[in-house]
Amino acid sequence: MIKLSLVIIALNEEKNIAKCLEAASSVADEIIIIDSLSTDRTAETSESFGAKVIQHPFENFVKQKNIAIDAASNDWILSLDADEILSTELCLSIKTIKENPAFDGYFMNRLTNYCGKWVYHCGWYPDAKLRLFNRQKARWTGHLIHEKIEMSVESQTGKLKGDLLHYSYYSISDHIKQADKFSAISAQELFEKGRKATAFKLVMGPVFKFLRDYVLKMGFLDGFYGYVICRISAHAAFLKYAHLKNLQKTSSKK
Repeated sequence: MIKLSLVIIALNEEKNIAKCLEAASSVADEIIIIDSLSTDRTAETSESFGAKVIQHPFENFVKQKNIAIDAASNDWILSLDADEILSTELCLSIKTIKENPAFDGYFMNRLTNYCGKWVYHCGWYPDAKLRLFNRQKARWTGHLIHEKIEMSVESQTGKLKGDLLHYSYYSISDHIKQADKFSAISAQELFEKGRKATAFKLVMGPVFKFLRDYVLKMGFLDGFYGYVICRISAHAAFLKYAHLKNLQKTSSKK
């Protein structure tokens, strides 16, 4: 049977970390928390579950997550966010895999809870994530945002049964704040890659985003919150290009 290290990066996750660790501790042989100098009880709560807490100032998501897997004692890694909880079925799937893994990495579907409602459309489900892997054949990659696990060329991946339950937004205002934050980061990333914000993207980008998520991806089936999600996502697309346009103008003045 393989030994499994659970690794999590965290910053002020007192609200979520206990539920995450309570579920995942049943499959983890070791728990590593990379804490970005939290000011709440994130570290203390993690240590109560036997976690090794390492303090490291936040740089970016890719660096933090690679620091986490490098700190682990075992090659097999379960990488979660503090607001993600393993469902009972997913825990059973991971326990089975620990007996004899047939692949080098495993995807799992992520199901998001939005203001108390599970979201099955809007392009949010199934949101397959590769979170269980052998670190000898995997590494987090990306830039400022949208980090992902990149497996080595010869590696093979499988799919686990069960959902990763994602408690991302407790209120609409949480979603709006994150949309603004992430749109600014995305704009910075695009700017550094030399991408441009055109008038067409500013105007039509949000329109296409809303129509895709609400109509083509059937966000309307998620009711009121489905509409809210798609509207905020469309607005985030506008903010991304607005931030990018502003970066272009600021750069040209300099």
